[in-house]
Amino acid sequence: MNSDTIFQLLQQSLRIGVGLTASVLETLQDTQKRNQTLSKLQEEIAKKTEEWAKKGEITEQEVREFLDQLLSQQTSSKTTSGSPASTKTKADVGQEIQQLTEKIITLRQELEYLREKKKKKS
Repeated sequence: MNSDTIFQLLQQSLRIGVGLTASVLETLQDTQKRNQTLSKLQEEIAKKTEEWAKKGEITEQEVREFLDQLLSQQTSSKTTSGSPASTKTKADVGQEIQQLTEKIITLRQELEYLREKKKKKS
């Protein structure tokens, strides 16, 4: 980058800052313009909020479909491997998750106990 480019960039940045400041001051001084600007901003925020909500809903649906496919693949792979089909309900799955979580907590506590015991011996 040569010095002319840097100078032009700085000059443009200064002009942008001055222009922005002038626009803000004009907007603040003119009640009608201020109300228009605030109204536009509110409309844009409302549109964006609606757009994001729709996108979130679509993403949620896609995630649910993906998880359903994943679960059905796991169920079908268990069925085809010779084991009986799984008829677990959401409550059963939740209970299994809770049990596994408790086992992890217990293992962590045991690991921490062994670490402390090792420290005391050292």
